[in-house]
Amino acid sequence: MTSVVGSAFKDVQSTWKMRRVWLALATEDISDEHKRTTLGPIWLLVNYVAFVGTFCFVVFDARSNSEYVSYVAVGLFVWFYISDNINNAVGLFVREEGFIKGTPLPISLYVMRQFMQSCIRSFYSLLGCIIILLLGGTSADYTWFLSLLSLFLILLVTPPIILIFAFLGAFIPDAKFLIQNAMRIGMFLTPVFWSYENSGGLRHYLYWWNPFTYFLEIVRDPIIEGYIHSFDFMVCVSLGIFAWLLGVYLLGKLKKEVVFVL
Repeated sequence: MTSVVGSAFKDVQSTWKMRRVWLALATEDISDEHKRTTLGPIWLLVNYVAFVGTFCFVVFDARSNSEYVSYVAVGLFVWFYISDNINNAVGLFVREEGFIKGTPLPISLYVMRQFMQSCIRSFYSLLGCIIILLLGGTSADYTWFLSLLSLFLILLVTPPIILIFAFLGAFIPDAKFLIQNAMRIGMFLTPVFWSYENSGGLRHYLYWWNPFTYFLEIVRDPIIEGYIHSFDFMVCVSLGIFAWLLGVYLLGKLKKEVVFVL
């Protein structure tokens, strides 16, 4: 076990020393995605505002209900971030096969490359979320800083989550399709649009036993209710610790084997 952990930390240390590499690669990836477009990455903001704005103000006509606008806008922002990372992670090592087989770069470098890509995309979505909140009548106050604190926690949990699903996708090729389908369905099984409100039956279990629920709530509650529920926050911290422990173990155990399954 000690050797496994030591191997993982060496990989992470090497990745940190090469931070300019994965920062540059992530920035270049975003630029390439919007190459030759007029708006460039601003399209990421436009896409979010168009989708959420249409959903809130046209589909549900929530102009008179600023709380519901906040509920959906923040819920979709967090869900898009989570689903984007998981869906991309499950095919990460397959996409990076050429680099993995042809260069001695540390495995966790590819994880950080995707992580930074997601951070850049989500920055534009965050700007769009703020625009929707203000248009919906939500007033900005100090409680928004609690939401930012919760977002920081989600960012801390992201790298090991990417790593876990990347190994899963590399060793079990069918996992890519299973996970992507699960995430599509999961959007409707997670309280992104709907609220719990002490419901019974299936909705009760979907709310309390869905881990995504808690990551949505710790960001959303400060804006809607003005505080974070301590139980939700502790669940997220516990899940984050578990993800890091599992991620470190998998990195140390499988980083030298992944090249042989690609």
